[in-house]
Amino acid sequence: ECERLGIAIVVGHTAKYENCGYPMGGGAVVLSVGDKDEYVTPSMAEVGDRIIITKGPAIEASGICAAMFPDLLEEEFGPDFSREAQELFYRMTVVEDAMTAVSVGVREDGVTAMHDATECGVWGALHELAQAAGLGLRVEKERIVMDERAERICSYFGIDPYSSISEGTLIISCRPHKAEAVVDALRKKGIPSSVVGELVDPEYGMVVVEEGEERELEHPKVDPFWEAFYEALRRSPKAMQMRF
Repeated sequence: ECERLGIAIVVGHTAKYENCGYPMGGGAVVLSVGDKDEYVTPSMAEVGDRIIITKGPAIEASGICAAMFPDLLEEEFGPDFSREAQELFYRMTVVEDAMTAVSVGVREDGVTAMHDATECGVWGALHELAQAAGLGLRVEKERIVMDERAERICSYFGIDPYSSISEGTLIISCRPHKAEAVVDALRKKGIPSSVVGELVDPEYGMVVVEEGEERELEHPKVDPFWEAFYEALRRSPKAMQMRF
């Protein structure tokens, strides 16, 4: 992946861990050099910027569950669903999402900030982006795209998809006049997305609208995925034998 993206690996280490039957990458720090007029940070976001979410919630949570517990999903939903759901495991990247979004424009002419939804999912990422920008937000839950496979997997394992780990989901803020252009560019790349709300004055706070009712958006703090994951491990003794 680093070779494909033109990233030089400066230093690292390789290790073997008990019960880990597949390759995995741990934490990493990436440094880059680029044009000073082409990067974005949350400090560039402004009141009125639209908020876009790609792919939907729980991409990572459902992808890991699909890859680790195909036997459980096959028993519940059948072999076709179990097989198709594993494709989610390979959608855990936001590189194409981000590069596609900024191709429309940046700063005053487009994207102003981006944040991927890792621990604590979409709700956590929205909260973190607004907090970093020093702004509030207003988001309509029903506008957030939802992958049907992710929804079914989360329901089966008892996971709240909106609060669960979702690497592969990108939160984007952009100027209002470019919001639909960003969504259209993503669509042409096969990446589902939608405009779900906007950044507002910090005095307004962080608000989620659900079924016509407003509520405060609080950071989940604890990701529900891990408890469900370890419970599933107990139910699927063959899970740790998976090979990718």
